[in-house]
Amino acid sequence: MRALKIAAAGMTAQQTRVEVISNNLANMNTTGYNPRRAEFADLHYQQVARAGSINASDGTVLPTGVQLGLGVRTSAVSVLLGQGALGQTGGDLDIAIEGQGYLEVTLPNGQPAFTRDGALKRTGDGLIVTADGYPVAPDITIPADARSVSINAEGEVYAYFTDRIQPERLGQFSLSGFTNPKGLEAIGSNLFLETPASGPSLVADPGQDGLGLLRQGYLEDSSVDPVREVTDLIEAQRGYELNSKVITAGDQMLSAMVQIR
Repeated sequence: MRALKIAAAGMTAQQTRVEVISNNLANMNTTGYNPRRAEFADLHYQQVARAGSINASDGTVLPTGVQLGLGVRTSAVSVLLGQGALGQTGGDLDIAIEGQGYLEVTLPNGQPAFTRDGALKRTGDGLIVTADGYPVAPDITIPADARSVSINAEGEVYAYFTDRIQPERLGQFSLSGFTNPKGLEAIGSNLFLETPASGPSLVADPGQDGLGLLRQGYLEDSSVDPVREVTDLIEAQRGYELNSKVITAGDQMLSAMVQIR
């Protein structure tokens, strides 16, 4: 009975949807997180009677035919890109990206990764890094005797000293953009890797090429909408229940069939 396999495919699809929603809700307070959405497509169709085939000797053709669907599959889990609200923190090394760009960081293996999490720190040597200790490109080191640090909208980093009036320019952050940012590979810790689907990174200074500006003392909140997620969760749960009822009905039909005498 096809109904059992079709309903099982439907339950699997709704389970995937619930897993995606649960991940969104788990990350509703993650800096710079964008929610994901599960997308589905129908499976192959069995052509019992193909539409347009000749049905009689006089040339009459079937106008619609008989096409029996075989279920559903997960086609993609895509990212809903959107700017999260900017929350003020007051931290010298907290920066929010007001635009579409990404900060580039260097992984321990030398591979570049990209993030929108601007909660930066500095090492004992003064190097600016992410919360996981990955250096932000280009490398910028804050002198040990610096009194404070200023980062302007264009990404220029200045250090202020007690015995000087004029600040010292330490460097400038750059931003990276992608032709298809939805094609980036998420690896956790708010990091993404470049893929053939995303295209190569396009590096520019903040304020150029539409990549956005930097805001010191702010962090970008998650763009997850809890109300929408809970609504989608209820809908997915109802879909799972309906598919389970199809399995129950199919089981009852099989029971009735084997009990015929």
